[in-house]
Amino acid sequence: MDLKICHLYPDVLNLYGDRGNILCLQKRLSWRGIGVSLEEKKLGEPVDFSAYDLFFIGGGQDFEQTLLLEDCRKKKEDWKAAIEDGLPFLCICGGYQLLGHSYETADGQVCDYLGAIDFYTLGSHERMIGNYAFRLLPDSGGSLVIGFENHGGRTFPGSGVSPLGRILKGHGNGDGRGTEGVRYKNVFGTYSHGPLLPKNPAFCDHLLTCALERKYGRASLAPLPDRAEKAARASMLQRLGLRE
Repeated sequence: MDLKICHLYPDVLNLYGDRGNILCLQKRLSWRGIGVSLEEKKLGEPVDFSAYDLFFIGGGQDFEQTLLLEDCRKKKEDWKAAIEDGLPFLCICGGYQLLGHSYETADGQVCDYLGAIDFYTLGSHERMIGNYAFRLLPDSGGSLVIGFENHGGRTFPGSGVSPLGRILKGHGNGDGRGTEGVRYKNVFGTYSHGPLLPKNPAFCDHLLTCALERKYGRASLAPLPDRAEKAARASMLQRLGLRE
């Protein structure tokens, strides 16, 4: 077995250690003897979505997101087709917001985004910052996720879109409903930086399983000891006043 990972826009969207998510995906595959290759697709480069098994897009501020709009719009139908076809995507913060219908800045400027998933985001001058935690919904594995958020956007999922999880500590989507992120088909959108995956190996393995099952029909990942990961989680959970 093997997976081919595509890192989208690493030259523009890469905040707060987001590249560590790529390293985590690669390591957790290679430790199990599963082949993995990585390609980066930078701003303006063509992307054949059908050539990959898993996509990652990191976070960026409002300015970086505006740089991407023209390129994303050129690929709009390709994005939509890949998502509807069930290709797995992990999208962080700004990369997550880009998939929605629109982003309205704190100053009232409305930016039309990809509209690949039914949600929209409203900007605010008041930022939501800090370590936080949320519980994934069962269809995303159900594990407790810890991360770091730093965003002014408040995201409102539409009626046909599930949240990724429910907030335990922190803000998440900031939609007044206690939700965090979105889950649509095999798209996982979240505000969690940090990076996300090294702190949350169960969630990382869920993403990998989704990609492997889509490619091969079935997959079973051998357990890993995760001693360092468990120790890091225990420390952060204690600081947040939570338990697994």
